[in-house]
Amino acid sequence: MTGRLPGPALDIDGTGPEITRTDCKRCGTEVFGIDGRYACPVCGWVNHWSEGHRPLPVAHEDSDYPDRDRLYQSQEQPRT
Repeated sequence: MTGRLPGPALDIDGTGPEITRTDCKRCGTEVFGIDGRYACPVCGWVNHWSEGHRPLPVAHEDSDYPDRDRLYQSQEQPRT
């Protein structure tokens, strides 16, 4: 059974990530995830990323992307 719980902070468009739950496909343990992406702490089962409820951000939209500052600096420099 899959269910949705209220999620944390909202995005600009008024939606935000949702904490979701399901039963592990391998061992049946109740697992919680974000936007339909799950990892079972008991048996290690992980669902495929494409099964999530929302698209994943691209690298430059990810606040944890290691080269984010360099990416934005390279976009600001004029072409010669």
